[in-house]
Amino acid sequence: MRTNLMIFYMMVWKMFDRGGIYLARLYPSKGHEPGKTRPVLVLQTDMLNHIEHTTVIIVPLTTQLIDGTYPLRYRISKREQLAKSSELLCNQIRVVDAKRLIPQKVASLSMREMTEIEQQIQVILDFD
Repeated sequence: MRTNLMIFYMMVWKMFDRGGIYLARLYPSKGHEPGKTRPVLVLQTDMLNHIEHTTVIIVPLTTQLIDGTYPLRYRISKREQLAKSSELLCNQIRVVDAKRLIPQKVASLSMREMTEIEQQIQVILDFD
């Protein structure tokens, strides 16, 4: 049972939304990992995003568009503060410390887009 204090803390600590795109500091990177400060999609459930959870599951974006890369990439058009059309690197899912993310939302994806992304990630991870 949630107390008023627990609900208050959930509201105060809410920083990120599933389906939201935020900037993240992904450096230093190693090997073929995407680095630098770049937009990322928050993939993690809001159950964890809306409490003081220390890590976030993300999918990085790139502006280097390549045709015919299903299921590795998912293209999204520029919108809101996302200045360029980009591709989600669905094969680069990673967990980052929440401190790497800048809490101002850049853009949001639709439910339809999130469903399509989830389907691509299921293919990559061989989930039924």
